[in-house]
Amino acid sequence: MRTLLIIANWKLNGNWSFNEAYASAFSSGLKDVDVTGRQIVICPPSIYLQQLNALILNQDIYFGGQDLSDETAGAFTGEISGVMLKEFGCRYVLVGHSERRVRHQESNEIVVRKALNAISAGLIPVICVGETLEQRQSQQMHEVLSSQLDAILQGLGEQVEQVVLAYEPIWAIGTGQTASAEQAQEVHSWLRERVGKKSHSMAQNLQIIYGGSVKSDNTKQLLNMPDIDGLLVGGSSLVVSEFLSICQVNEGI
Repeated sequence: MRTLLIIANWKLNGNWSFNEAYASAFSSGLKDVDVTGRQIVICPPSIYLQQLNALILNQDIYFGGQDLSDETAGAFTGEISGVMLKEFGCRYVLVGHSERRVRHQESNEIVVRKALNAISAGLIPVICVGETLEQRQSQQMHEVLSSQLDAILQGLGEQVEQVVLAYEPIWAIGTGQTASAEQAQEVHSWLRERVGKKSHSMAQNLQIIYGGSVKSDNTKQLLNMPDIDGLLVGGSSLVVSEFLSICQVNEGI
């Protein structure tokens, strides 16, 4: 049975006072949320990891980085290594988020190097894949996803067993548009099937989560799908009540 994974990606948001208020409200509200059978991860800007780690003391809550360097150490100004994230209490790290691929021109090769560095540092990389609206409409979706996924499978080999895959249709990120649960399931099933060509057991054990304008009102439908193992939540994760609602939705009800 694959564990349900709910990840909050704060992106470029938060400040000292916001974090204090969020942590207080989240810790209080979490007392009424049953997290049995699921893992909840918060990915704030890296400079706030130490603060939030000290404020949110619930052992059922994990932390993650939003990115890491494809280098391990050296003269790389502004970079953060997986070892540094691990030292600040991270268990997970996002890799290859569409905003990194688009704004920073991160190639499939860089994404693979980052994932390998994450694994080497003892982190679980959450590797993002996804297509643009133009690519979907021009029937290029499978070609794009194939190139992204094949690079991961070839570059990581058996270490794919140590990653989480996140499908995030770029056209549904921060746009208010959301892939329907059926659309998301179709892609998740296709991704799992393609991994299965390499290893059936690897495919069955692989967590594949969905990200793209996730809200509490579409969480249940998404989690009811057999190949959706969790959610990567953006803007909704910044509202405590909304994120708690997402965390406590039970699939199959």
